[in-house]
Amino acid sequence: MSIQVSPSAVPNSNAASLVSSFLDRDAYLTELLNQVTLSQDDGLEELRQQAANWVRHSAIPTTREEEWRFTDLSELRRVEFQKAQPFNNVEAFNVMSLDNRLVFVNGVYAPELSAANLLDGIVVGNLTALPLAERDRLNKYLAQSEGALEVFTALNTAGLTDAAVVWVEKNVVVETPIHLLFISVTGEVATISQPRCLVVAETGSQVTLVEEYTNHGDAESAEGKSYFTNAVTEVWVGENAAVNHTRVEREGAGAFYIGKTAVNQARYSRYTCNAFSLGAKLSRHNLEILQTGEQTETTLNGLTMIAGKQVADTHSAIALNHPYGKCEQLHKCIVGDRAHAVFNGKVFVPKPAQLTDAAQLNRNLLLSSKARVDTKPQLEITADNVKCAHGATVSQLEDDEIFYLQSRGIDENAARNLLINAFASEIINKVPVSSLRDILLNTITSFKSLTND
Repeated sequence: MSIQVSPSAVPNSNAASLVSSFLDRDAYLTELLNQVTLSQDDGLEELRQQAANWVRHSAIPTTREEEWRFTDLSELRRVEFQKAQPFNNVEAFNVMSLDNRLVFVNGVYAPELSAANLLDGIVVGNLTALPLAERDRLNKYLAQSEGALEVFTALNTAGLTDAAVVWVEKNVVVETPIHLLFISVTGEVATISQPRCLVVAETGSQVTLVEEYTNHGDAESAEGKSYFTNAVTEVWVGENAAVNHTRVEREGAGAFYIGKTAVNQARYSRYTCNAFSLGAKLSRHNLEILQTGEQTETTLNGLTMIAGKQVADTHSAIALNHPYGKCEQLHKCIVGDRAHAVFNGKVFVPKPAQLTDAAQLNRNLLLSSKARVDTKPQLEITADNVKCAHGATVSQLEDDEIFYLQSRGIDENAARNLLINAFASEIINKVPVSSLRDILLNTITSFKSLTND
């Protein structure tokens, strides 16, 4: 899906107002829709219905579609999912988290695990608990991002009941990071949950976010228990505002994970995303950046670490529609065993975006002869006064580098680990929260113990 859709391509547009009399196009998708939709008088009925109508007119993507050419969802289709139920035994959790946090378990807000100690001018809470006046001003942001008609995004909107909300008012600087933690609890049956986040940083504000998806009590077997997390995050960065966003996906071994991050940047704004894909049997992250004003700065850092038979797909689309934009993207993949990593990055620079400076690089490290990576960095440029570059590399650990370290008294296994650490640390060191950096560095150690040639 291209990020270049018309402004009307949102669930409340005429294009999305399809009559419900249309025949369901995809029986499996319709069954998912039936699991997540409900009748609830909360002011979101029209939004949900319009999204549901669109889903009924859509189909699960297949490898015949260019955007899904390397990611096969046929295994997902073989699982019958039921809607995840609330998990009431919150005493079972030991949440080691930041002081300011919102915690959702199976998509349901857990106030007992959440905490917020913030200044005036900041709203951190769940959607359903907000006063009506606060919820009214969210209407022009919630489900209004470009790409809202992508099938899994629309499915999330159709089942929308609650959301994590972070709202920073004008010129407020939030110095303490905010943690948005989504925990999946596996059970006897396969379940689907649909987390939602809405982040609004008004003019001149600054905020640091950590968004994390993880699993509690995964099965003992190597495959784990099946569940499906379909997550959507919308980030609105106001004029001269700054958002530093770290996103960590550490779902269980049997999970299917599809996530969307839709970012809208007003003029002079700054947005940084550090995205980590570490878990799940099959994961996909769609990262879409839309520049709505001139002279924006966008920094995208990504790290994928997968082993076994994992599949991890990262698709990014950056639309630089105004002049003086600056974008830097570095995505790295470490792939072991029979795992398969996919990277597809697009940067759009139309004619109005003169004096744009964009750089995109994908670097891949294969730890096994059977590991696989498909990479496709893309630049689509029609402006004639720009500075743009892109590239990709795929390599294995170099024998001469290992030999050099061995000649300094380091054994072969330690030499390999040292080189893997150095490759991953370039991304991990960009995370602004020291405690999270330590966790990610420990994850590398655990990952290396799972890989083999």
